[in-house]
Amino acid sequence: MNFSISEINSILGNIQNLGLTNDQSINFRNISIDSRKISKDDLFVAIKGKNFDGHNFLVEVISDGIKAVVIEKGKEHLIPKKYPYWKVENTLEAFQKLALHKRRKLNIPLVGITGSVGKTTTKEMIGEVLKKIGKVKLSKSNNNNEFGVGLTIFDACEDDKFLVLEMGMRGLGQIENLSKFSEPNIAVITNIGSSHIGLLGSKENITHAKCEITKYLSQKGVVIIPANDIFLEKTLRKYWNGRIIKVELLEKNEIKKSSNKELLNGFFDKEKNSILIEGKVFEISFKGFHNASNFLFAYAVAKEFGIKFNNINKFSFTSLSGRNKVIQSKKTLILDESYNASPESLKSCIKNLLDYPNNHFLIFGSMQELGSKSKKYHNDIFHLIIKSNIKKCIFVCDKNEKIFHNVELIKNKKFLVFHDIKDIGKTINNFTKKGDVILVKGSRYWQLEKILKFID
Repeated sequence: MNFSISEINSILGNIQNLGLTNDQSINFRNISIDSRKISKDDLFVAIKGKNFDGHNFLVEVISDGIKAVVIEKGKEHLIPKKYPYWKVENTLEAFQKLALHKRRKLNIPLVGITGSVGKTTTKEMIGEVLKKIGKVKLSKSNNNNEFGVGLTIFDACEDDKFLVLEMGMRGLGQIENLSKFSEPNIAVITNIGSSHIGLLGSKENITHAKCEITKYLSQKGVVIIPANDIFLEKTLRKYWNGRIIKVELLEKNEIKKSSNKELLNGFFDKEKNSILIEGKVFEISFKGFHNASNFLFAYAVAKEFGIKFNNINKFSFTSLSGRNKVIQSKKTLILDESYNASPESLKSCIKNLLDYPNNHFLIFGSMQELGSKSKKYHNDIFHLIIKSNIKKCIFVCDKNEKIFHNVELIKNKKFLVFHDIKDIGKTINNFTKKGDVILVKGSRYWQLEKILKFID
């Protein structure tokens, strides 16, 4: 999908130094912000981020033969004489405006996903289900911020039938901005949890931040949310007056009929790891109640697009690094959930761990960004572990963290406290025997994936 000079002029203002030929026929194959991956047919946008500045790579990309660049005002001295460029006040905003232009040119349904927990898993599930009727472009890896959402849009092709974007945030106004340059047709809010509460101060603020996804949602669109979160529903109505679908997962023995058109129920069979939805059975590869809950969002999205299912359906999902990954080591079964951790996700993963046979072990890296609530949330987890039949928990935290000084934690023989990850693998091996199960989960800060290769 090409971009012409006249198109870009209409978005960013007139190009400078087009040259003596005044060649308005130049087209750009795509938009790039990465000098390492650029093609000579791309337009380079020199974005300035927290730890990088694209203007430092202008000489490199120009020497690679690209036809024009986008720079911030005041950086003109970095451009060779007579070389074509656009100058703007803010190159990130320019990049996002161009992303919105492509999103509109693609003219395909876009699903935006946010929430405190489960965004990435839900995204992957939605993508897999939507493949039944066409090619899907998904956010790669953790491309869910002001750069990543735009990159996913630019990565989409003309033969893609759906765009599924994960939207993260670290403050108020950020998801509104992502919604602004992506214009979703369907918005999914997986849940409201405690992630980033240290930055936003309260669950109320987190709820408002997540509801921002609806600011630029199509008026004919729909918001899909978990049922029974009264504050979320109330807050959402301040942002959105269109359709809302609420999803609720219950245990198989709680089967009931509902006449509420806004409510979609699923019923989970733990033994079979299957879900009964509207009279149809879905067997999914990811285990646990929390993953079955995530699948309900995928089903609700598929239903909006008119996808028909068989009486029995099987879905196998791809496990991303540090999420829903089950590793069979020489001696133990490792549940790799090392990518990140919040109070809600940790509780769900512990519940899933305890559903496995044999002895249970936990390697737990302290949770970050919980602010003044950190001690409370950690103590809640400690008490959950103490009451459970987890044999041993290796807890990793900094020496200066107040949660380390929890007397109950220090005295309880179920816990070992570490201040780095160096010897964790060797230590856990001393406690486990063949067939035991180990859950590995902690905040990104700890990079617990590095210890997996040392676990027997």
